[in-house]
Amino acid sequence: MSHCETIVAELRSRGYRITPQRELIIQAIAHSPRHLTAEEISLQLQEYTQAINIATIYRTLDLLWQEGFACRNDLSEGKIVYATVQHGPHIHLVCRKCNQVIDADSVALNSLNHELQDQYGFDPDLDHFSIFGVCSECQDK
Repeated sequence: MSHCETIVAELRSRGYRITPQRELIIQAIAHSPRHLTAEEISLQLQEYTQAINIATIYRTLDLLWQEGFACRNDLSEGKIVYATVQHGPHIHLVCRKCNQVIDADSVALNSLNHELQDQYGFDPDLDHFSIFGVCSECQDK
């Protein structure tokens, strides 16, 4: 069973109705090799159908995020991107000056994860996380 078929089957088992529009949105995000905005998904799906509006895309992406099938991140300037959890844990290092995004290994957050659990009893979602700062190229300027 493919990744998107697994998501669809699990959503159905949780009682969600899978419309053709939802299925296309799930396919778009599941088969993408990179993170996508809702607008990028909309443009991609317009090649197949005009029956999907941006509100449906946002609602479906929110559902996927709430149910744990997708992650969402702010990569600056209100640019929210989505990916399925299949992309695996990583950190986005976002430069505030040039908007470059550097993917980093999330292992660096393991100690923070444990500290937040131990000190506050809080289970953070650090598998897909953005940290804003200044990249080395902009620091050298």
